[in-house]
Amino acid sequence: MLATGRKHFLAPSGEIAYLALRNGRSERGGPSIFYGDFIMAKAGAKVGAKSGAQKEQPKPLMPHATATWLVDHTGLSFEQIAEFCGLHILEVQAMADDLAGSKYTGRDPVHAGELTLGEIKLGEEDAEYSLKMHKAPVEVTRTKGPRYTPVSKRQDKPDGIAWLLRNHPEVSDAQIGKLIGTTRNTIGAIRERSHWNIQNIQPKDPVTLGLCAQRELDAVVAKAAKRAGVTEEAAPVADEAVLDTRSDKDKLIEELRAERAANVKAAAQAAQEAEAEAWLADKRAAEEASAEEVVDVEAAFAAPAQEAAEEAAEEASEGAAPVEEKPESDADTAN
Repeated sequence: MLATGRKHFLAPSGEIAYLALRNGRSERGGPSIFYGDFIMAKAGAKVGAKSGAQKEQPKPLMPHATATWLVDHTGLSFEQIAEFCGLHILEVQAMADDLAGSKYTGRDPVHAGELTLGEIKLGEEDAEYSLKMHKAPVEVTRTKGPRYTPVSKRQDKPDGIAWLLRNHPEVSDAQIGKLIGTTRNTIGAIRERSHWNIQNIQPKDPVTLGLCAQRELDAVVAKAAKRAGVTEEAAPVADEAVLDTRSDKDKLIEELRAERAANVKAAAQAAQEAEAEAWLADKRAAEEASAEEVVDVEAAFAAPAQEAAEEAAEEASEGAAPVEEKPESDADTAN
């Protein structure tokens, strides 16, 4: 009788293989060579394929940890463990030989209710037996709430909100909040331009920013457009109302052209105002200069007249003054 043994190695063709010797027959089934088996397994091969269509049963909640426990605590074959856990047989082999890149702590499927001891016993007695899941794990569904956005992309949310508000005003705040993962307060602040960072917000496509998928955006826009169409049919429509069939690109180009024309008009108006202010300033300066010249001329003509008047006044004062004669004394009279 041959000794039981197992050896794995790399085949010349690059495929992983191992040699199993167990009482002269195959340990894992399949084509046998007397006194030994040479089992080849290509990467990506389907494990546990059975003849005929079988309904795929649910897998354990933690397949690698469950496989580790089954390898350490049971006598099940690697194929049975791989089929039950949904793993490749070589992964189970690597766990058994302690060659796996990651170390897993075993998880007891019996304690978790996924497998029974009777099922394990049946598998140990018959290597061809397929283990049956006793109680499938309950799938944990994510609760409803705002979409999770990575920290690196949260700063791009205002740009995506601004893009939706500008290009798809028919989308409600609730839809925007669910699509991008934001609050109604933020949406309202951006719409009213009262956001604290409104000066730096630039409308950008949320799909390009990675905030949502294109199919999600299309679904939201289609739903909002359908609801808006029903509302428009219910409400009276004016005769002059025209349906806007332009694309987003055409609308954006037209908005940019209108903005450019408004900027040119504002610049021309500012230039005219500056020119008018300069003309008024020159006019005021000229008026002030002419007024100063008039004052100088009047002063020039007034100065000689004033001097002549002063001289005449002096002469008049001198001519009008009486000449005082000295009275003759008695001595002069006697002589």
